[in-house]
Amino acid sequence: MEKTFPLTKDQLSNLVRDFPTPFIIYDEKAIRDNLKKFTKAFSIFPKFREHYAVKACPNPYILKILADEGCGADCSSLPELMLSEMSGILGDHVIFTSNETPAKEFQVAYEQGNIINLDDITHIEFLKNALGGEFPKTICFRYNPGSDKQGCNGIIGKPEEAKYGLTRAQILEAYAKCKELGVEHFGLHTMVASNELNPNFFVDTAKLVFELAAEIKEKVGVNIEFVDLGGGIGIPYKPGDVAVDYDYVAQGIRKEYDRVVVPAGLDPMAIYWECGRPITGPYGWLVSTAVHEKHIYREYIGLDSCMADFMRPGVYGSYHEITVCGKENAPKDHVYDVVGSLCENSDKFAVQRELPEIEKGDFVILHDAGAHGRAMGFNYNSKLRCGEILMRPDGTFKEIRRRETIDDLFATLDLDGVKNFR
Repeated sequence: MEKTFPLTKDQLSNLVRDFPTPFIIYDEKAIRDNLKKFTKAFSIFPKFREHYAVKACPNPYILKILADEGCGADCSSLPELMLSEMSGILGDHVIFTSNETPAKEFQVAYEQGNIINLDDITHIEFLKNALGGEFPKTICFRYNPGSDKQGCNGIIGKPEEAKYGLTRAQILEAYAKCKELGVEHFGLHTMVASNELNPNFFVDTAKLVFELAAEIKEKVGVNIEFVDLGGGIGIPYKPGDVAVDYDYVAQGIRKEYDRVVVPAGLDPMAIYWECGRPITGPYGWLVSTAVHEKHIYREYIGLDSCMADFMRPGVYGSYHEITVCGKENAPKDHVYDVVGSLCENSDKFAVQRELPEIEKGDFVILHDAGAHGRAMGFNYNSKLRCGEILMRPDGTFKEIRRRETIDDLFATLDLDGVKNFR
């Protein structure tokens, strides 16, 4: 799949005059169009909603765009709940899926009318105590299928080795307990993949969850009103990768829905996703400037960004396509390690990558940075994280997060007190 960047070199040069590199830029129109495509594919169900995984890109501007297209939110922390609310994603359009959750965060989710998705059977009593004896009228549980689910990739790992969710036996007990507590509406959730490109994997997951929902009704007398199939849909990072066909997945899941859900008397059942990566990932780019070159045992190009701005390649060894703005059609006749300035040898955006000749001052584009990019930044080496820019449909630009400053970095330090410290 060919990777493209929405700006010409002249357009980018003009933008950089106002917003120096590095920064991540997002294409609003492309994000909107992609979410519409995703939603259309799953509109074959009686009720469908995508709950964007806020962790992928926790910026309220992006969330407001998604909310405008009917998207909900999947949150895993108090700040994410707050970001969703300020973005206009409210009530049951927010699913709070967290683990080892502090009581305060459960309280806020309850007060905001969000759907609470519990990660463990012991959290039933914990939640009740956190709410002063009250309990939500709607509850969901995260299911861990253990060895019942095969073919999982190594990102989350084998379900039986993951810290998430309830076992099958615990699931049945949990719904029975919540039924006794007066819960009126029930959901069922699972997520056993991350960045998965096999479309049949998701159909098989839906089959497993639908069959469990039917078993819950039969054995506990609880009707599952919605199923959250989690996220995990990957994107084609590497050359030769094939994008997941949303229509194929939706139609395959619909067949399982008609086979299992309808005969079980659970129709209409809502279908939810909590995807992040496939919604915004391909429509964000880390833009950097080449500032150094180094010629030792290998050829190196040093950028003004580093792993603190975008950690996936350095931490995970993840592949991200790199292009040089204005040299998209130039021959790839040089081999470089493309690196940042962090004092870690893993601070590499690409290793032994064939690229056009890169000169100091060239704009180097890292693709597919629109999810799990700026969100995973950090301040090791006291690095200052880059900002974020939104390209509007009319071609204008909006800075939606300024780059960090030294004052930001030092804000939590008692700089006056340290002067007199002995």
